[in-house]
Amino acid sequence: MEETAQHHLILGGGGFLGRHVALLLALSGDRVTIAGRTVSDIVFPPEMSGHVLSKPLDLALADWDRLLADVDVVHHYAWSSIPATANADPSADLLGNVGMTLRLLDALKRRGHGRLIFASSGGTVYGPLHCVPVTEDHPLAPVTAYGASKATAELYLKLYRSLHCIDCRVARIANPYGAGQRAGRDLGAVTTFVRHALSGQKIEIWGNGEVVRDYIHVSDVASCLVKLSRAPATSDDFVFNIGSGIGISLNDIISELETCLGRNLLVDRSAPRSFDVSVSILAIDRVRRALGWAPRLSFSAGLALTLSDLKSGQPFSTVVVEARN
Repeated sequence: MEETAQHHLILGGGGFLGRHVALLLALSGDRVTIAGRTVSDIVFPPEMSGHVLSKPLDLALADWDRLLADVDVVHHYAWSSIPATANADPSADLLGNVGMTLRLLDALKRRGHGRLIFASSGGTVYGPLHCVPVTEDHPLAPVTAYGASKATAELYLKLYRSLHCIDCRVARIANPYGAGQRAGRDLGAVTTFVRHALSGQKIEIWGNGEVVRDYIHVSDVASCLVKLSRAPATSDDFVFNIGSGIGISLNDIISELETCLGRNLLVDRSAPRSFDVSVSILAIDRVRRALGWAPRLSFSAGLALTLSDLKSGQPFSTVVVEARN
């Protein structure tokens, strides 16, 4: 039996994750509205015409009741800070991002129904890990203002879920990479390294390069977020790690890139940063069980695809563009 098409509102829909989730939803016949400050320059494939509506919007001034009027699922991927900017002004980060999240939650409370998918940060909310890979029941102990505000938003989602029965779901996402990730924000080591390698620029590494992270290709993240948005409501687990479950060091990325390109790369090593947790790898057993999801691309395959996409100037991952299921 065919599923009924739904209306998905993607906040931050012009961003890296938002555009890929929008494309997958539209390809399957759902109606999608992408909202945010950077949506007007996103060009979707021609066959998506009529399925994706762009709504330029300052989310700080949004009329949430009107915006949510006929929406079935809200994807909250909008966040105005990164770790460096949040640390520089924690108050603005808290008021701007958590404040906006609370206004959204209050609108869902007034409406009395709806589903909310929140993109949290698996690499920052946990802080130093007591166990590796880290499971969802690990204490939250962020060491950056960015991680603290993400964790705070999670707590409010849990509260509104408990008090007002709002179907809130939290995706603690590892370190995504791939086509469409913006350059120049000091975020996204893999994509940044690939861009610098292709343009002949130096790659900057803080410390000895042995910091280990869980990297996952954007096509795998998008497929998981779509599955999460469609899964039946449950009173049990609502927080999910989304990652590869495998650790890759910065030096590993450099080595893999050099192998792919057949040449040595220019690398500039600086002093380590105090807020960099040494190891962050996510356990993904819960999401495997609940959604039947697992990442399809190995790191090597994802890196090769990213190289190919960036060389050809793709705004979306070709894996997502070619998806039909």
